[in-house]
Amino acid sequence: MTLLQSLRAPALAFVGLVAFLLLWEAIPFFGLVNPAFLPGPSALPKAFWREVTSGAWLAAILGSLGHYFTGLITGSVLGAALGVLVGMSRIAEEATAWVVRLLRPIPGLAWVPFAIIWFGVNPSAAVFIIAIGVFWIVFFAAQGAIRGVDRDLIEVADAFGFRTSWQRLSKILLPAAMPGILIGVRTALGQAWMAVVAAEIFGVAGVGQRMMQASSLLATDIVVIYMLTMAGLYGFLDTLFVAFQTWVLRWKA
Repeated sequence: MTLLQSLRAPALAFVGLVAFLLLWEAIPFFGLVNPAFLPGPSALPKAFWREVTSGAWLAAILGSLGHYFTGLITGSVLGAALGVLVGMSRIAEEATAWVVRLLRPIPGLAWVPFAIIWFGVNPSAAVFIIAIGVFWIVFFAAQGAIRGVDRDLIEVADAFGFRTSWQRLSKILLPAAMPGILIGVRTALGQAWMAVVAAEIFGVAGVGQRMMQASSLLATDIVVIYMLTMAGLYGFLDTLFVAFQTWVLRWKA
C-alpha cells in the first residue's frame, strides 16, 4: 500500500467532517433555522467556556460518570452472570424463557416511575435505570456466547478430567465465550450513555438534568455542548475498552 492510499481514508473523513461543520454553520447563518433553535459551531466555544468557568460542566460530568459506571458495572455483572447460568443450563433457559419474553420488551423509560417510587429522586434511581438498559444486552450476549461454544471443546474437557460445572466454566466455557461477552459489554457502553440522559431528566444531578435545564431556557448551545461532551466521552471510553479487550484476548493473537 502506497503512502497516498494509506492517507486516503483519513483525508476523506476529514473532508467529510469539515463539510458537515460548514453546512451546520450555514443553516443558522443564512436564516434557514433560527439560531436560537440550532446554534452554529462557531457559537459553541464561548458557551463551553461559560459552562467550564461556572463549574457546571465539571459537576454535571462527574455526576453522570458516577451514575454511568455504577449502572454499567452492575448491569454488566448481573447480565453476564445470569446469561452464563442460563446458557449453561437448558433447565434454567426453559424456566426463564417466558420471564425474559415478558420483561425484555419493556423500555428503560417505563421503569422511571418505579425508580422514583422505590429509590426517590436520587442517584440510586439513575443507576437502576442505567443498569436495566445494560443488563439485557450483556445477558443475551453471554447466553449466546456460552451456547455457541463448540461442543467438541466440552468433550475435550471431559477427556482431560474437567467434569464439574465449575471446571468446565473456568477452563473451557468462559475463555471460549469471552469474545462474545466482551462484544456485548462494548455495545452496553453506548447503551449506558443513552440511558444516562433518560435516567437524569427527572431531576437527578448530571448531564441529563443540565440539558433539561438549558432546554427550558432555550439555551440550545448548552444542550449541544453536553451532546458533544457525551459523544467525546463515549469515544474515549470505547477506545480504552478496545485496548482492554485486546489485552484480555491476547491469547487469540
